[in-house]
Amino acid sequence: MSTLVLYQFPISHFCEKARWALDYKGLDYSTKSLLPGLHVKTTKKLAAKSSVPVLIHDGRSIQGSGQIITYLDEHFPDKKLTPVNSQEAQAALEWERYLDKEIGVPLRCYLYHTLLNHPNLVIGLFAKDGPFWAKPFLKLMYPKLSRTMRKLMNINEATAAKSRQTVLMALERLNDALDENKYLVGNRFSRADLTAAALLAPLFMPPQYGLDWPQTLPEPLQSEIKAMEPYLVWAKEIYQKHR
Repeated sequence: MSTLVLYQFPISHFCEKARWALDYKGLDYSTKSLLPGLHVKTTKKLAAKSSVPVLIHDGRSIQGSGQIITYLDEHFPDKKLTPVNSQEAQAALEWERYLDKEIGVPLRCYLYHTLLNHPNLVIGLFAKDGPFWAKPFLKLMYPKLSRTMRKLMNINEATAAKSRQTVLMALERLNDALDENKYLVGNRFSRADLTAAALLAPLFMPPQYGLDWPQTLPEPLQSEIKAMEPYLVWAKEIYQKHR
């Protein structure tokens, strides 16, 4: 029996893409939750870059959520997430690239700009499924970790404001494209829908994600996200139907 191991951050919406694909296909896998900062030591041994998710399968290493979905479709073809029709497959991949770039990355910047100012909240999310010493370690390292994250991901007042606008524009495009349609490509659930819903999930905090979400988010996030609710109805429905 081949083994599947997903190296991840429980909080990461890119990792949620990979988890969802594995769950959707009904695959038996285990997760190894890494601690931000310390993860580099592990991921650099497994793959070319320091980022998660990384899937290990029979000695092979697959890095990145999109690459993982493609790999799973090739090796576990039941319940394919990539459409069989080549035109639809191309459209789904184009949507995925667009959503990764216009929602995945900017949403992370926008949210962390506020969240990083609330160490207790962030430490709880980062330590999820980690070792027993995760919380005290993160508490000790937090000032350095926070500074490093802001620097590496270019998170500041200006980039956060720009990122919010980018996400809002992507949400409008998404909703326009759906209009009367239930799915982004063709008439069935695909990697395009999975990507959109997974990447937007931190805005509506679905239980299927597996995180202990906070009851409320710090301002201005709480109010700004509330204003986005009408644009998130479809993504919530996708979670209810397919996750």
